[in-house]
Amino acid sequence: MSIMTLWQPILVSAVLAFVAGSVIWMAMPWHKNDWSKVADEEGVRGALRGLTPGQYNLPHCPDMNALKEADMQQKFNDGPLAFITVVPPGLPVMGPKLGMMFGYNLLVAIVCAYFVSRTAAPGADYLAIFRISGAVAFVAYGMGYVQESIWFGRPWLATIKGFLDALIYALLTGGAFGWLA
Repeated sequence: MSIMTLWQPILVSAVLAFVAGSVIWMAMPWHKNDWSKVADEEGVRGALRGLTPGQYNLPHCPDMNALKEADMQQKFNDGPLAFITVVPPGLPVMGPKLGMMFGYNLLVAIVCAYFVSRTAAPGADYLAIFRISGAVAFVAYGMGYVQESIWFGRPWLATIKGFLDALIYALLTGGAFGWLA
């Protein structure tokens, strides 16, 4: 089986995952409480104003040797500990983000097609193709959240919700590949 012969399931699965993601994030309730409001939003906004877009951490520890210093240890003990992502100011512009998300869906579908083309024999049955493409899609859409929870404090409940999203995308992807491959 050639990856080029899988153009239909690539496109269909990318569209299905994109539509599912849009419905999940805009209409479904399970991500509504993934973020919380800080107590003094204006004070925090004022403190962060002027930061250029990028990633920041509090307290900032430039290297492991700094952890030996008493004042650095005290900062960690006193808290807060935070990982902050700053994006450019302005009203959210959804078009480019939606375009990048669709591009990501296409990339995942192409990777699924690669694995299907390398592991499934021509004429393989629906279930065999479904298992391969669905498993690859689940890994692509869901597993990165685990590292975020381990290293950066992403709540495990949010990661579990991300797994639910990934499962939905994987089922749609596997179904599209099983049907059209």
